[in-house]
Amino acid sequence: MVEAVQGAGVVVTGAGGGIGAALARRFAAEGARVVVNDLDAGRVRAVAEEIGGIALPGDASTVVPAAREALGGAVDVYCANAGLGSGGSEAAGEDVWARAWDVNVMAHVRAAEALVPAWLERGSGRFVSTVSAAGLLTMIGAAPYSVTKHGAYAFAEWLSLTYRHRGIKVHAICPQGVRTDMLAATGSAGDLVLKPTAIEPEDVADALFKGMAEDRFLILPHPEVAGFYRARATDPDRWLTSMNHIQQRWEENQ
Repeated sequence: MVEAVQGAGVVVTGAGGGIGAALARRFAAEGARVVVNDLDAGRVRAVAEEIGGIALPGDASTVVPAAREALGGAVDVYCANAGLGSGGSEAAGEDVWARAWDVNVMAHVRAAEALVPAWLERGSGRFVSTVSAAGLLTMIGAAPYSVTKHGAYAFAEWLSLTYRHRGIKVHAICPQGVRTDMLAATGSAGDLVLKPTAIEPEDVADALFKGMAEDRFLILPHPEVAGFYRARATDPDRWLTSMNHIQQRWEENQ
C-alpha cells in the first residue's frame, strides 16, 4: 500500500490501452483521482468510464494545464507513459527520428517543466517514466526507439538526482516485453527477443507499486534485466558480441 496515492491527483498518458490503462486502473483502485490521457479519444473515454476517472484526450505534451483544472488543483503523480516503438536503422527518415525524440523524450521534458516548479514549492511530487529495458540495454532493429529510450532514462535519472532532496520522487519503469499493441508491432524482432518472456501490463503496474512502496528509482518488472545491465557495464565488448549474435540470428530469419 502506497499511502500517498489515496486521494492523489494522478495523470497517466498513453492510457488508452496497454501499460497506461493498467496503471490508470491500479491508481484508481488504490483511491487516486485519475486523469486518463491518450490520442485515441474513444479508448480514453472507455478507460475513464471504467475506472471512474477523467478523460482528457489529446497530446501528452500539453495535458498538464488541463489536468490541473480537471483535478481542481494539483497534479500529485504524473505517469509519462505515452511512447512510440519506432523501428528502423540509422537510415530511418528524419521525421521518424524527430517524432521518436518528441514523444519518447521531449514530452517528458515538457511535463517536468510544467510540474516541477509547483512540486518544489510544496516539497512533494512524483514523476513516473515508462522507459523500457531498451533504455538500459538496446533493441535490435529499432535504432530510434533504443536511442530515445536511453534519453528518457537519462532524463528520469537527472530529475531524480537533482530534486530528490527537495521532495520529488522519480521512478523509471524498464520492462522487457509486455503483451501490448506495441509488442505486436515489433514483428520478428519482438518475437525473437521479447515475446518469450513477455508479461502482462498488470504485472508492470504491480512492479511500480512495489517499487513506490520501497522508494526505488529503477523499477524492473523483469528482474533478469539487472543482470543484463550489470554485464553491459562490466564487460561491454562481451555484451555487444552477445547482442550481435542475436542480431545475426534475426537477420538469418528475415
